[in-house]
Amino acid sequence: MTEKENKNLMIIAGEVSGDLHGSLLVRELKKMENGLNIYGIGGDRMKAEGMELIYHINKMAFLGFAEVVKHFPFIKRVQSDLIAIIKEKKIKNIVLIDYPGFNLNFAKKLKALNLTVIYYISPQIWAWGASRIKKIKNLVNKMIVVFPFEEKFYKDADINVEFVGHPLIERINEYEFLTREELFNKFDLNKSKDILLVLPGSRLHEVERIFPESIKAAEKVAGEFNLQIVIAGSSNISEDIYNRLSNIKEKKIITGYTYELMRYSKIGIIKSGTSTLESALFTLPMVIVYKTGLITYSIGKKLVKVKNIGMANIIAGEKVVPELIQNEANAESIYTECKKILSDERLYNSIKQKLSSVKSKLGAERASQKAAGLIYSMM
Repeated sequence: MTEKENKNLMIIAGEVSGDLHGSLLVRELKKMENGLNIYGIGGDRMKAEGMELIYHINKMAFLGFAEVVKHFPFIKRVQSDLIAIIKEKKIKNIVLIDYPGFNLNFAKKLKALNLTVIYYISPQIWAWGASRIKKIKNLVNKMIVVFPFEEKFYKDADINVEFVGHPLIERINEYEFLTREELFNKFDLNKSKDILLVLPGSRLHEVERIFPESIKAAEKVAGEFNLQIVIAGSSNISEDIYNRLSNIKEKKIITGYTYELMRYSKIGIIKSGTSTLESALFTLPMVIVYKTGLITYSIGKKLVKVKNIGMANIIAGEKVVPELIQNEANAESIYTECKKILSDERLYNSIKQKLSSVKSKLGAERASQKAAGLIYSMM
């Protein structure tokens, strides 16, 4: 890296999961080039690793088509501000992490400026049909993917792609866990009861739609199977919001210890997304739930081309855990599916066994290091 301007890089990660993966990427890039300056959109984790935030992900939490339209003027302003930084810092390379609604649109502006666009953590275009594949081929110089089936998908479309493994593997392997006893002592949990974990998402829109029915179901399941309810809170959602959405008293809200909760819980009611994959890596039997706005759901239903939406099920190649979407994500249905799993020991153990196969399909442990190496070589 000889030119001074090439010591500047931009990374765009618009969600909590992108901040998680992006922080590992920033760490590895900084190891490779100590003087590297990284700018962009991210969260507290990326900032802690040394990235200069232009916008925080808290400002970017749009959910669904209708919400994006509503926030369009703000999105345009964000893009203009990012372009201004790119020009000021003479940035030549931009890394986009997932977040396709924003990132693919922004990629058009980047290509118009003749910049190098690297996409890490692919949009799920294999789920939405091939309509976006031409767009990616025209706009992206390199795809760095984290699921093995994605590599074939892009190669078949003659797109420059490389599979590096999934960064969650290294994240979990490096994580320093509290023991079960330490966790229970720290949060005054009942040691005679197993945990029923409720994980309703990290965006306010998601929590408002998913949490009320999930917690109603959890209360019924917990009462019947002698469990205690623990909500895995998100750092950007205040406890007041959970309490406003549910008057159930017998619950704990714990933020910042989601991996311990996944490891030590008996069963989970988990919002579709990265959390379902993380739960699968801890072999946690779960019910996947998802609910969005009516317009978003109506459009999505016509576009989605896969049978399952949970990554655990997609990677396993079968419906290992139940998925309850939109109107099906109601308290009674969630309760029924949890009861099926908890009432049948053979089914429960079978789910755990099948989930354990998911990890073996996700490749090597040093995904972030490999991805950083590819990005650094392109700089």
